[in-house]
Amino acid sequence: MSSHTQSRDLLLRGGRIVDPSQGLDVVGDVLVRNGVIEHAGSAIGTPDGAEVVDVSGLVVAPGLLDVHIHLREPGREDVETVATGAHSAVAGGFTGVAAMPNTKPVTDNQATVGFVKRQGEAAGFARVYPYGAISLGQKGETLAEFGEMVQAGAVAFSDDGRPVESAQLMRTALEYARAFNVPVAEHCEDMTLARGGSMNEGLMSAKLGLKGIPAEAEEIYVIRDILLAKRTGGHIHMCHLSTKGSVELVRWGKERGINVTAEVCSHHISLTEAAVDGYNTNAKMNPPLRTQEDIDALQEGLADGTIDLLVTDHAPHHYDEKEREFADAPNGIVGLETALGVNCTYLLHRGVLTLSQMIDAMSCKPAKVFHLPGGTLTRGAIGDVSVFDPNKKWTVDPKQFKSKGRNTPYGGHELTGQTLLTVVGGRVVYRLA
Repeated sequence: MSSHTQSRDLLLRGGRIVDPSQGLDVVGDVLVRNGVIEHAGSAIGTPDGAEVVDVSGLVVAPGLLDVHIHLREPGREDVETVATGAHSAVAGGFTGVAAMPNTKPVTDNQATVGFVKRQGEAAGFARVYPYGAISLGQKGETLAEFGEMVQAGAVAFSDDGRPVESAQLMRTALEYARAFNVPVAEHCEDMTLARGGSMNEGLMSAKLGLKGIPAEAEEIYVIRDILLAKRTGGHIHMCHLSTKGSVELVRWGKERGINVTAEVCSHHISLTEAAVDGYNTNAKMNPPLRTQEDIDALQEGLADGTIDLLVTDHAPHHYDEKEREFADAPNGIVGLETALGVNCTYLLHRGVLTLSQMIDAMSCKPAKVFHLPGGTLTRGAIGDVSVFDPNKKWTVDPKQFKSKGRNTPYGGHELTGQTLLTVVGGRVVYRLA
């Protein structure tokens, strides 16, 4: 990560080691030496001079990865910086994050990609992997230089925040990305249906008198992009799916062997549009919170593997921006520090996912889908480890966040499941006080 002198050995003793990448679920020890995993399994003796942390009664997992967050730097450092976002990440148990390119200026060239990567290294918290934009300036007209950005460290391409409206441009992007073996991540939204909408279209939007965004706005792009992936052989990754229909379409694509993967945000598997009642701008996001039927389908999609991974879509905003009229307020919530608790509360403790499935969706699969280091505790892997207590109850207090953002619909909620220790490259970068 950074040029610190080599840390001493770190022994995490007596925890429940759960590593789905190798089917491991055993009580034992994890040893990190020279920044890489030396041992994960049965109990071992203590090497000379090792730092020993007793983690008995806790879950020890490969470092969690969030492949969909917004760090706002360059351009909106008042709202979040790479450093504050990466600090927020490790407080949530994430050892690696992938940062979306809708910054100011847009991360659409090798210089900006390199800048984001260097800021991440300098901060020394979570590893920061930049996305590159699909189109120059995210304008949807000219393809950005994929090759140069991959060389500078881009791990995927997206115009997230806006859809790629031109099917021809998306087709070309998938062809180029295939050459570099990276995913193209799409924000699925048909603007002709969605423009001006500020929440899910349905009974609640009618009651509140707000223009709604129908499920079809998302689904039309989901099926379009699956068909383009079929045509090109490129890897399409569906960002933040929110509807039952989207899950069915991704399932259709996977059944036909099309190169499609998908993610869902913690808020879309836990909250319905009812959270918007009273014009709560902290529950305003894009795609919007939908119905219980959609939540059920998204949870089922996670359980059967149709949806590959869990993300946060961490999107900090300034307090004043969220204080506007609902229709004018910006979309998005901060999520890095609540995601593990939300996922444990709504997926693990309700029997939707097993502990192994949840860790798979938060660590092993994101590493596999995005070709990132980590996501495993096999010997020789990078020494990134998340230690958490799935049964620890805590109340969300946004004032305590390491993120600059306070915009969360979970303020005051009691969640079950909390990060206690986060290790990146063998260094303890976060410890719950």
